[in-house]
Amino acid sequence: MMTCAIIDDDEINRLTLEHYVELTPNLKLVASLADGIAGLTFFREGNRVDVLFLDIEMPHLTGLELLRVLTDPPAVIITTARQDFAVDAFDLRVTDYLVKPFDFARFTQAVQRVQPAQAAAPTSGAPAVEAPTNADLFVKVNSRMVRINFDEVLYVEALSDYVNIVTPKHKYIVYTTLKALENRLSQFPSFVRVHRSYLLNTQHIESIEDNTANLQGGHYVPIGKSYQEGFYKSLQRI
Repeated sequence: MMTCAIIDDDEINRLTLEHYVELTPNLKLVASLADGIAGLTFFREGNRVDVLFLDIEMPHLTGLELLRVLTDPPAVIITTARQDFAVDAFDLRVTDYLVKPFDFARFTQAVQRVQPAQAAAPTSGAPAVEAPTNADLFVKVNSRMVRINFDEVLYVEALSDYVNIVTPKHKYIVYTTLKALENRLSQFPSFVRVHRSYLLNTQHIESIEDNTANLQGGHYVPIGKSYQEGFYKSLQRI
């Protein structure tokens, strides 16, 4: 059972989320609040929850502003009518980003992404709980918000203040840093930093030769000298 709170200034949206929580057996609603100030007060009074469903556009204190002032926020699922805050939200390491209106199936998918992180530590001799191996998020490409499934990503390349996210069919130039994206993908063990300029999805490696990873579709990624030991150890865990 995971505890949760809702912070949204729209009453209809709050009622919808409350209904979705009621339909979810492993969720228990602790608080349903109408604005960011009430949310800040809730957490500063020492209240804790496992999951926070958080709107962004609210008077006095936005959802993103609230996240920035919380010292130890819970897992956060953004619920908003706006797509253009996605990059900023994921920089704050939210678990998922739901664009209104969303249905119960999409709500359930977001909740399932929280569960691996909330799982209790395994008892001695039990297998470790693995992080989920698939995820997607919105990234801002020029003036568009594009959903990228990170299972499909071959590698990410740093380009100064941008990154180049490469899939078998597309390349996306995104205004963010490689470090920020590495932090966002830290829960997925298949993504490994292999070079100061490259983050590699080891699921797509076809072969390795001369410290170069050869990927599907003729792509290749260099493995930097200072990263080689950690990289080859990561392959042994797969």
